[in-house]
Amino acid sequence: MRVRATPATLLGRVLVLALGSVVAGVILGLMLLPIAGGAGVLTRDAVRQFETLPATLAEPPLPERTVILASDGSLIAQLFYQNRIEVPFESISPAMRQAIIAIEDSRFLDHNGVDVRGIARALARNTSAGGIQEGASTLTMQYVKNVLVNQATNSDELEAARGDNTARKIREVRFAIALEKRYTKQDILARYLNIAYFGSGAYGVEAAARRYFDKAAAELTPVEAATLAGIVKQPTTYDPLRNPERSQERRNVVLNRMAIQGYLAPDEAARLKEIPIQETLNPRAVSNGCTSSYAPFFCDYVLQTIRTDPVFGATAEEREAFLRRGGYTIRTTLDPVAQRGATEAVNSFIPIDDPSRKAAAITMIEPGTGRIIAMTQNREWGTTGVGKTAYNYNVGQAMGGTIGMQAGSTFKIFTLAAALNAGISPYEAIPSPSPNTFTNFVNCETGAIFPPVTVNNSTTSGTLNMAQATAYSTNTYFMAIEERAGICSVADMAESVGVYRGNGEPLSRVPSLTLGSVEVTPLEMANGYATFAAHGQYCAPIAIIDLIDRAGTSLPVPSAGCRQVVPRPVADSVTELLVGVVDGPLGGRTGARMSLGDRPAAGKTGTTNESAAVWFAGYTPQLAAAVWVGDPRGGFAYPMKDITINGTYYRQVFGGSLPGPIWKQSMETALGSKPVLRFSLETDQVTSLTTTPKVPDLSGLLTPEEIQAALTEGGFVLGAVTPADGPGAAGQVIGQSPAPGTRSAPGTQVTVIVGSGISVVPEVRGAPLQDATTLMNKAGFQVTSVTADAPNLEPGTVIAQSSDLNTLLPYGTVITLTVAASGPSPGAVDTNAPRPQG
Repeated sequence: MRVRATPATLLGRVLVLALGSVVAGVILGLMLLPIAGGAGVLTRDAVRQFETLPATLAEPPLPERTVILASDGSLIAQLFYQNRIEVPFESISPAMRQAIIAIEDSRFLDHNGVDVRGIARALARNTSAGGIQEGASTLTMQYVKNVLVNQATNSDELEAARGDNTARKIREVRFAIALEKRYTKQDILARYLNIAYFGSGAYGVEAAARRYFDKAAAELTPVEAATLAGIVKQPTTYDPLRNPERSQERRNVVLNRMAIQGYLAPDEAARLKEIPIQETLNPRAVSNGCTSSYAPFFCDYVLQTIRTDPVFGATAEEREAFLRRGGYTIRTTLDPVAQRGATEAVNSFIPIDDPSRKAAAITMIEPGTGRIIAMTQNREWGTTGVGKTAYNYNVGQAMGGTIGMQAGSTFKIFTLAAALNAGISPYEAIPSPSPNTFTNFVNCETGAIFPPVTVNNSTTSGTLNMAQATAYSTNTYFMAIEERAGICSVADMAESVGVYRGNGEPLSRVPSLTLGSVEVTPLEMANGYATFAAHGQYCAPIAIIDLIDRAGTSLPVPSAGCRQVVPRPVADSVTELLVGVVDGPLGGRTGARMSLGDRPAAGKTGTTNESAAVWFAGYTPQLAAAVWVGDPRGGFAYPMKDITINGTYYRQVFGGSLPGPIWKQSMETALGSKPVLRFSLETDQVTSLTTTPKVPDLSGLLTPEEIQAALTEGGFVLGAVTPADGPGAAGQVIGQSPAPGTRSAPGTQVTVIVGSGISVVPEVRGAPLQDATTLMNKAGFQVTSVTADAPNLEPGTVIAQSSDLNTLLPYGTVITLTVAASGPSPGAVDTNAPRPQG
């Protein structure tokens, strides 16, 4: 379609074309005079404007494709604002160079950036036609235009770069002449072919060659090169995928030009023109961004890290510009095996399209490095549709996530650490009934006393030590030690290992903190647990190992900044306690189902009020992970109760029901090829139930020296010694507390009851002689027997005893029993009866 122009517009465009001649000479300045009487004055003004422009064109790096790699170098995703892969001149086929010159600037190798002959030709044609029929922009000028378009940061700058006006042409001419002095023709041609847009999202000839023909630019044939060269004039119109017929017509024009210019023999050009364009195409779709990645939420976390971390720019604008430039190779911490295993786990336990709409998320971190090796959830990336979300449930709001989810009892790990750090003994048996009311919680910020708080247990109650209470997750025990250690010490401990609320704010200092009433994220919980696996060394979670720019330069990336935040004896004691949850001896422990067999593991379940959220978090020496399961619509509105998930009905979901098995399956996959390591613990105290010593059995010991020796061997201390009437000699142990076999801390005092030397006679009449003798012996008496006729009784039955019931007699007194005739021989004495001592 012919473009018509008004006389004034035509004059302006002609003046623009004349600028090239002004630079090269005065030829076109004279030619313009017959067209308009004021042209000479306008030309002189244009020359003055031309001379005031800078001579050097700023050429910032072109936006390029960025690739995101896993730790093993495999591809996670590629992203770009412009799909471009810059290549040098030598990596562009000769046919491609010839095709673009033939169709866009046949005198490219002869002019100095402005083609005076071309301007004259265009002027003549356009003047005779009364409109613009032919342009005169050289490849150098087109390159300038593309650079200015890429530099534009707002609509005004974009209009100045693209607008059909005199000022734009003046700038292009000025810069083009300067570029021709600065670069060789090869340099300029390569730069043009790397910046030009070839349609279908392909910027630059390399991306275009891959997009349409699935090959490198160096491999382009003449017919393929002609197709690409024909696109640049109108990329949408001549896109061979959208408009193959028009693209083929344009391609054939290019082939004709190549023949005219001597780049192709006429018969070869004719032959190539007969080939249907569809037969030459081999299109390859190019994925862009995290959406199509197998790890979309981790991929997005990498991008969010670049957008938010000052290491990539002081301001948000600078960091976004950093991303837009692209051309980076980003190697991340992701372990593909762990990532795919965790994704399989969350999807197998709660399918993406499960009618319950419940969600599961897991983050896995390497202790001692902070490296995130997996981050996934049972959702696809997307904004609409079932099972799709753009929210990353593993992270907080600032990183594209949520405000977090209540942690439940997984938070008790921080209470354990705070209590041990405060000197509370893990061996101390603390009454932990249900319910229990706590009246001494102090607001550590104001000093005020909190109102009374009543808490119930959902598991075991009783008088428990720390290991037992941890294995059973006894709420009232943890409330008691939090009350003693102080709420702020618990909050400070959690924050020291990087756990804050999902909205980024500090943790709430309230009595229910130990029960996990605050909203946290799987990422921070996994990293908090990783800190204990690393013996109290905190490392900030990191997703990027290294980042290399297009020049091969390694750029700074966020550091884990590892540092000791929890004393090692405290951290290792916590680990030993949590090992008891998973692999300990207690029946009914909450983490038993998560045992990894021969591989030691530590962990903790978590279930919030009304099962609004359920968790499991745990670790081995090599890996830590936290799993959350809940409802993204709101846990309290849609609790994990009376619900069917993946075909299984749950009256109530607990931390060991779904999160625990997801954790176990994910850990088994991630650790499958790794050696089994034991925890290397350095503690000031022994805390596990399996290693806490047993109180010895002191029964029958007579002297203080014997008693003390038995206690000292086990590390115990003799407490109060109380005499009492009973079956024992004077000073002989007849009772003790704690009872024999009880596991207690070394140093525990053992209270002893010793005999007074006086025993109480038991009632044995009516019993068989053997049973009666046993009872008397247990009471501390010796027995002799005589017989008497008793026709109505079974022979051997005791019919009388020489001392009545409840009579107090010295230990070892002989009691005579009368038995029915035909029983044991008269005068038989039980030689096993105790003898008086001393």
